[in-house]
Amino acid sequence: MNISRKVLTLDEYTIQQVRQIPNATGELSALLRDIGLAAKRVNVEVNKAGLVDILGDVGSVNVQGEDVKKLDVFANDQFTGVLQHGVSCAGIASEELDNYVPFDDSESKKSKYVCLFDPLDGSANIDVNVSIGTIFGVYRRVSAKGSIATKEDFLQKGTQQVAAGYIVYGSSTMLVYGTRRGVNGFTLDPSIGEFSLSHPDIKCPPAGKMYSVNHGNFFQYDKKVQSYINICQKKDKSTGGPYTQRYIGSMVADVHRNLIKGGIFMYPGTLDKPKGKLRLLYECNPFAFIVTVAGGKATNGIQRILDIQPTELHQRTPLFIGSKNMMEELEAELAK
Repeated sequence: MNISRKVLTLDEYTIQQVRQIPNATGELSALLRDIGLAAKRVNVEVNKAGLVDILGDVGSVNVQGEDVKKLDVFANDQFTGVLQHGVSCAGIASEELDNYVPFDDSESKKSKYVCLFDPLDGSANIDVNVSIGTIFGVYRRVSAKGSIATKEDFLQKGTQQVAAGYIVYGSSTMLVYGTRRGVNGFTLDPSIGEFSLSHPDIKCPPAGKMYSVNHGNFFQYDKKVQSYINICQKKDKSTGGPYTQRYIGSMVADVHRNLIKGGIFMYPGTLDKPKGKLRLLYECNPFAFIVTVAGGKATNGIQRILDIQPTELHQRTPLFIGSKNMMEELEAELAK
């Protein structure tokens, strides 16, 4: 009997990719499957969060000075635990933790990758049932295999990422990850409990009709950023404007929409916070990697996000990211 299979699961797809790469060990594929497992566990809790005592604040403040949500703690524990119990990760760094965590068992020390993640981005929206997500970046360690991972393994430029991705917990749950070979999206099929390939070879449209920015901070932004926002609001045949503003307040949801449909996401520095709010290692680098591979661009307003040399684990940066043509319009305005 011939069985026709048109849809690949995440496991099947990653195994297929390994077969196409000479000398591939499958370690990265195993790590991505581990991340998929943790995402499924978090998804279950996200979907029933309103029914159990998991909403709201723990009562503590994380290293970023933000109130820690109960679901944040759960998500952080799930991703840390799954990666630690696997054999493909030498250590992790999380937005929720003060310091990086090297795994010191014999198998983990043999691993060649480290993983950095924001376990639950947009967690301020948890209590009101708005889309939230997980963001992650994977790097090849620079310390010797067989030894314990060091801080230098985590303080690498975004260009050194071998893979990056995010999970959106929304009307459907979707895992998007990119390597230098391309970006692919997998939607969770609840009937079989597996991520299935739904968006192969994602390309960011070169132009779009949407811009995402917090207008409440308009007068806190640099004059050149204000000027570009004004351009977005004006009717102009040369740019296709006016653009439509879409700002959810959940970076995963905003950037995901713009990646699929075209658009630009902006989180500039302000007079009060000139370095911005977003974390370079846990949020900006992974998204910059994905969007760049898909054909878009990402900058801090001065240089490419991926070219920034991190100096600390919780470093912040302004971020402008999105469709190539819209990013070039922004860069032209910032260069004036």
